[in-house]
Amino acid sequence: MKYVDEFRDESVARRYAGRIRSAVTRPWTIMEICGGQTHTIVKYGIESLLPEGLTLVHGPGCPVCVTPLEMIDRAVAIAARPEVLFASFGDMLRVPGSGKDLLTVKAEGGDVRIVYSPLDAVALAQRRPEREVVFFAVGFETTAPATAMAVLRASQLGLKNFSVLCSHVLVPPAIDALLSSPANRVQAFLAAGHVCTVMGYEDYRPLAARHRVPIVVTGFEPVDLLQGVWLAVRQLESGRAEVENQYARAVRPEGNRRARQLLDDVFEPADRAWRGLDTIPRSGYRLRDAFTGYDAERRFETAGVATQESPLCIAGQVLRGVKKPHDCPAFGTSCTPERPLGAPMVSSEGACAAYYHYRSYSSGPY
Repeated sequence: MKYVDEFRDESVARRYAGRIRSAVTRPWTIMEICGGQTHTIVKYGIESLLPEGLTLVHGPGCPVCVTPLEMIDRAVAIAARPEVLFASFGDMLRVPGSGKDLLTVKAEGGDVRIVYSPLDAVALAQRRPEREVVFFAVGFETTAPATAMAVLRASQLGLKNFSVLCSHVLVPPAIDALLSSPANRVQAFLAAGHVCTVMGYEDYRPLAARHRVPIVVTGFEPVDLLQGVWLAVRQLESGRAEVENQYARAVRPEGNRRARQLLDDVFEPADRAWRGLDTIPRSGYRLRDAFTGYDAERRFETAGVATQESPLCIAGQVLRGVKKPHDCPAFGTSCTPERPLGAPMVSSEGACAAYYHYRSYSSGPY
């Protein structure tokens, strides 16, 4: 399959692993931002190909994982209302809130639906005018354009029974927050290729220059990631701090102009809380004034929702790259995919889920 099989070629992967080993002369720590990249790294045993002293740490690149607990609790409170039809992507249903998850709300009689597109939720609102249809809008810049399209479509149709619970977040401010932390140990980043497909990578240049860190836009297959690591290591060893694009087959510097214009038309930047990273200024989206009628937080009162994190869960430290999943005392015992304590064990892009599913047999790459 073009653009897949060739990026899973074992001989090419080993060739890049050899280049990395030849280039590394000192310890380095590199963070991959995307949870999909994390799953590839763990599934294919990529770390086993790297030289001792070169450490990969896993960042806050799982959209389910970084959705803060208070937003999950708001979703649960709204979904439990009898007049609400609550629509969500499936991976959000089992993320634990303070007391219950959305799947439990559904089991208790709440009308919770899995959709595959925000436009599916708009169609539900058209078919069910007697219900308040709320779409749970989570994710990075990759999924935000589809939410913007849904809001725009609902506006064009004049729907009064549709709203979104918006928890979209932006990658560059999160990178800035991580690098500004006194506890930071990351020296280079592998940026998420799909985010940059939408947004481009010009916004990363000031971050690389200000913090003196290489940032390499990287794809999601094993060879992609090894190429990304090699490019990052070359910069680190030569003292450079630039933005490079490994994922050139999909990413342009300016990104997708039409998608970016749609985002600008519907959303504006806003401060946003992240699980494990607290509130980061201008790190998320909120609806512009022209579309505030579609804001579920304004439509439904959720200010009194109280949150309580599990004291056993170290999801925040995992998302900051401070610890790895196996450092958690609850990992694989009291926290499993069937009974998760935190979002990283639930999500298909969560680091804890990757370690749980693949770590036991990922001693080699293929």
